[in-house]
Amino acid sequence: MDLKQLRAFVTVAETGNVTRAASLLNLVQPAVSRQLRLLEEDLGTELFDRSRHGMQLTSSGTTMLEYARRILNEVERAKAEIQPTEGPVSGIVSIGLLASTSDLLATRLATEVAQRYPHIRLRLTIGYAGHLQHWIEAGDIDAALLYGRKETPSLQVKALIEESLWVVAAPSAGLSHRRPLALSRVAREPFVLPAAPQGLRAAIEHAAAEADITLQVFAETNALSVQKELVAQGHGWTILPAVAVTNEVERGLLCAAPLARPGLKRTIVLAAPSSRQATAPVRCVVGVLVDCVKTTFQQGCWPDARWLS
Repeated sequence: MDLKQLRAFVTVAETGNVTRAASLLNLVQPAVSRQLRLLEEDLGTELFDRSRHGMQLTSSGTTMLEYARRILNEVERAKAEIQPTEGPVSGIVSIGLLASTSDLLATRLATEVAQRYPHIRLRLTIGYAGHLQHWIEAGDIDAALLYGRKETPSLQVKALIEESLWVVAAPSAGLSHRRPLALSRVAREPFVLPAAPQGLRAAIEHAAAEADITLQVFAETNALSVQKELVAQGHGWTILPAVAVTNEVERGLLCAAPLARPGLKRTIVLAAPSSRQATAPVRCVVGVLVDCVKTTFQQGCWPDARWLS
């Protein structure tokens, strides 16, 4: 097994076609097919079901794809770390952003990285905190913004922002940032919530249990965009970080109000793996990410929040 075989395998898996993979790899088709055969012989199993409909991964191929991508990513990180110090910083950096912050940070981060480090290729992954933590620990991403995770043997964290969670509803509800609502009042409405076991869902249910309140759950979803759309269409209320609905509130698509004291707060942290040293490109991009978070906060784009770092 060698890197050429792994690159051929990953490219065919992603394109579903040997001819397209050969074009991307700048190889002739027989050479790509030979790399696949050698890899399968080495592993002792078939990685693809070959048919006229294309190359479909077998169950073994699906498992191998995860490891192959990880191996190739680690090789790229190693190359970036040992590159000559006098040259420009270059390499691939994978950053995870929370779904609630992606609209605010993704474009700004990509623009800043392109301006400051044009030789770095940025990969952005958007997800919920639980998924992002798993991807960090698995080595699929280099660093991420998470919610309130404590430092563990596998994870180092740095607190950045404490933000408040707000009640969110369709415009007809008439919620206002000037009129905080008690959780007992909010609980009279049907709720659209993130699917368990997301951290936000756990925080909301814990607050309800502490107040001896039962929530009426109309729907659950693992997609923030669907959650907001269901609320906008009047199917229920929800609770989200204020920053997650700023644009929709400004455009009149949603309305929102803070929860009355003691309210609900969460801390956004920068998380990175403890098990491996950050490469020079990763350190550069993480620095840009922290700058972007701080700048958006200072510009007033992060409502009802407090800077911690």
